[in-house]
Amino acid sequence: MEEPKKEKSSARLRADDIISYRCKNLIAVIEDPHDIKNIGTVIRNVNALGVEKAYIVDPRRSLPGDWQEMRETRSLSKTSVSAIKWSFVKRFDSTEECLVHLASNRFVSIVTSPHVKGKENVILHDADYTEHYKLAVWFGNEHRGISDLAVEHSELCVSIPMFGMIESLNLGTTSGIVLYEVTKQRREYARKYRKRNNRVKVEDA
Repeated sequence: MEEPKKEKSSARLRADDIISYRCKNLIAVIEDPHDIKNIGTVIRNVNALGVEKAYIVDPRRSLPGDWQEMRETRSLSKTSVSAIKWSFVKRFDSTEECLVHLASNRFVSIVTSPHVKGKENVILHDADYTEHYKLAVWFGNEHRGISDLAVEHSELCVSIPMFGMIESLNLGTTSGIVLYEVTKQRREYARKYRKRNNRVKVEDA
């Protein structure tokens, strides 16, 4: 006699329901963050917006090197509102190490900065984030911003238009605004691509 199948938890059912909306081959990179609250907020944004992975450049080695250990870190679980349990996070000792890893996996990097820093600079909503199949979006340190090394190895420097006296946003807010635009474009592109492919299959049949 077969054993009755276990019912899935509400969290697992939710995870199964949203998996098709995840933006594959999209990584958010946080470079040398100093505040655990900011790290948690970015991971929360990554999960809420459907970014596939988060990479953290952590030269001070303040975080565990293993994702499973990160998931059990109370400070990360609290600040990310448990998003760390549902989003894959990988840490690196240096910017160089992260760049090498991304390049070996054929990811194209773009950086974010309120200032003109890259060879090509663009306002957030004027860029096309579907041009590259594998994309890594870098966010810099809370105080120094993005490093020259990351800029040097990026194809684009993206800025958020601001119209107030204060021309800066914190890391959590910046990542939310930028990743929303990136994921929106990539989901719309994926939806159109699927529709086009489905139409072709019907016509061929």
